[in-house]
Amino acid sequence: MQTSQRLNLFRESVIRDMTRLALKHNAINLSQGFPDFDTPAPVKEAAVQAIESGLNQYAITWGYPPLREKLAELYTQRLGWEVHPDKHVTVTCGVSEGIITSVQSILNPGDEILILEPAHDNFRPSAFIANAVPVSVALDAPDYRLDAAKLRAAITPKTKAMLLNTPHNPTGRVFDSEEIAGVIEVVLENDLVLITDEIYDRILYDGRIHQSPGSLAPLKDRTITIGGLGKTFAMTGWRLGYVIAPEQFALGIRTLHDFTTICAATPLQAAAVAALSMPESFFEESTRAYHQRRALMLEILAEAGFQASTPQGAYYIMADYSQLPIPQASLTPTEFAYFMASDVGVAVVPGDSFYSLEGYGRSSIRFAYPKKLTTLEQAGERLLARLK
Repeated sequence: MQTSQRLNLFRESVIRDMTRLALKHNAINLSQGFPDFDTPAPVKEAAVQAIESGLNQYAITWGYPPLREKLAELYTQRLGWEVHPDKHVTVTCGVSEGIITSVQSILNPGDEILILEPAHDNFRPSAFIANAVPVSVALDAPDYRLDAAKLRAAITPKTKAMLLNTPHNPTGRVFDSEEIAGVIEVVLENDLVLITDEIYDRILYDGRIHQSPGSLAPLKDRTITIGGLGKTFAMTGWRLGYVIAPEQFALGIRTLHDFTTICAATPLQAAAVAALSMPESFFEESTRAYHQRRALMLEILAEAGFQASTPQGAYYIMADYSQLPIPQASLTPTEFAYFMASDVGVAVVPGDSFYSLEGYGRSSIRFAYPKKLTTLEQAGERLLARLK
């Protein structure tokens, strides 16, 4: 018996593997990006109420109608065009499914898609699953700026799309207007479709406000916008994402979603309406709390001897360990990540796992800090005790 040849092109997620390693060694899990604080009480109560009221069967394939209506309302304001709940919105089982179905819906075998690296580890597999070819374009440390010239150099006659994640995981970059202008030029020059992963759209720092690339006039008709609720509302296990797309893309995405997962969990979709209806004070408090977490994590890393750039969005820090005064500073990122989990008691993700490009990500690891301050303090105690 043989497995598909495409499975030779990628492996199980390194990020989830590091969570399993954290459990094995009883390490504090700063690898996988899920909060250790709870989902807002009104959202949990809405889920319980939905279950008790009988919303336990299939929803309409592309999403529970009140949720699609709420998303259409929000994204009509955000994108600047009339988003129709019955034409443009598809609720998916997480952003990962949204990306995979979007990529499959627009690419044919052999087509190429531009992917910025470092990249989340489901981006390249989404292309392989479509029998397409991911083409990696590097963001250079420590600034990780998006260089339009590098995008142009990667273009071939087979390039059909680009996948853009902002705010960016794992670097924390929020691409500025100059960088996005470069993306617009490359997309228009080469008649590309732009797929955007905007899962961290409400986790921003220092007064930044998220702008969806699909709201910009040149990109409106050629952008597939993907978002989700798991990060903002601390409910990653609910697996709720969504795709907002012009009608020429939405039909294919819905068809693939229909035969992939049928629908996301109905009672959780109902509760998502309550999440999206949370008062502005919730988002203000969340922003304040993430500023505290970021400041504490940066302080800990600096004291421990890591070199790290300050995130502008999301909740990750890429840190260089090569200057640590320990013998392990010469280890590869994977070896160092295993040492961190087994000996230090703090689980992280090896930085080179976010790259396919040779030579990138050396001496780097990713910390995730969507944690209680007490959790981060405990992690800091372990880091300082073992690495100083």
